[in-house]
Amino acid sequence: MNTIFFLIGIGFFFGIAAWLLFIWAVKSGQFDDTEAPKYRMLDDDDETARPAKKKSQ
Repeated sequence: MNTIFFLIGIGFFFGIAAWLLFIWAVKSGQFDDTEAPKYRMLDDDDETARPAKKKSQ
């Protein structure tokens, strides 16, 4: 009977630890979008490469 309570306690401890690690990973950005950076190079940035035109007053 003591073994069952011990195993339940260990399982509870590991469950809480895994949950806290998951929360930490989400807050630190570990699950950010990994697909976007490789497609960002295909975006058209010609507008930023051209010098800005001065308005004549």
